[in-house]
Amino acid sequence: MTDLNSSLSGTVAPSVILVGVDFGLPHFDGGLEELGLLAQTAGYTVAERVSCKRRAPDPALFVGSGKADEIKLLAQSTGASEVLFDQALSPAQQRNLERHLGIPVNDRTLLILEIFAQRARSHEGKLQVELARLQYLSTRLVRRWSHLERQSGGIGMRGGPGEKQIELDRRLISEAIKRTKERLGKVKKQRATQRRQRERRDAFNISLVGYTNAGKSSLFNGLVKARAYAADQLFATLDTTTRQLYLGEAGRSVSLSDTVGFIRDLPHGLVDAFAATLQEAVDADLLLHVVDASNPAHPEQIASVMGVLKDIGADHIPQVLVFNKLDAMDAATIPSVLVDLMELDGQSVPRIYVSARSGEGLAELRGMLAERVLSQVVDMHPEVQGSSDGVENSLP
Repeated sequence: MTDLNSSLSGTVAPSVILVGVDFGLPHFDGGLEELGLLAQTAGYTVAERVSCKRRAPDPALFVGSGKADEIKLLAQSTGASEVLFDQALSPAQQRNLERHLGIPVNDRTLLILEIFAQRARSHEGKLQVELARLQYLSTRLVRRWSHLERQSGGIGMRGGPGEKQIELDRRLISEAIKRTKERLGKVKKQRATQRRQRERRDAFNISLVGYTNAGKSSLFNGLVKARAYAADQLFATLDTTTRQLYLGEAGRSVSLSDTVGFIRDLPHGLVDAFAATLQEAVDADLLLHVVDASNPAHPEQIASVMGVLKDIGADHIPQVLVFNKLDAMDAATIPSVLVDLMELDGQSVPRIYVSARSGEGLAELRGMLAERVLSQVVDMHPEVQGSSDGVENSLP
């Protein structure tokens, strides 16, 4: 893939053609808007967008030879240097498309991996991205590299006698994956120790989850008065940040964690690689599921988040739906009641509308969190029932 740091070094951003194929699935993005945002986040400029309909992927070229010829002509006329597909390509399809088009071809999976590699800051985050990329590349050794079919070996060579270059590269990647997993295992142990320390302090743990760019970090900053990095872009936050949030109505502090954002078709390798980070969500007592209320596609985004929560074993944890960006909603779509219940996977879940930017609704959200904390204290210590009777129930 083209160097993603080119846009930061002052050079002209590479241009790409975006391709999406409609197989009749409900979440198809006909305008390729999200893929375009991902490409811009990675430092590309979008030269053209191409979409088509098919009943099933073409085994060889994914889009078929006719559409592949059309994309080739577009690339030549626009000067695009790369083609990005919205769906995952098999190694063989990727290789065949590159031979047919004459330029690099990549898919949504690698694009997300490259963005994560660009944004990771902590040691743990870098390890997680490295593992995911290695696992992805281990299946891509059949690409353009014809030298991989040549045999190598003998005295002074890293491979054994008669070992092909592709076998050597596969073995080296396998060894790198093993080393990275071992290093991540140590990080998981450190996190487990930190979680046990919080449990001994009888801490109440809250994790912010939600679709990328829903405003989780802005909400985090608004609640705990922190300065976590927040920007109007996809995957602005990759590393988990935890702070103490004091709830006056409950008379105690809780632990609040800001986690990595989810996205449709999140690569399974990333779900596995970020298990240590997402463990904060798995071990939480309450999830604040942040939703971009101004985005018309928010129902599909909620479904995507719920799918990832199920994958990591966090779908059973109680949730509060926080419909953020109230200030960005059309006046006609703003509800008259800002605190209510919403049906989610067959259960009634509390919902509250807020604006992390303006601060509207944050006081009510704190009151809702205080109610949850006091409810848990009463469940664990019935003797404090009397001290909590005066707290007004903020839940609908």
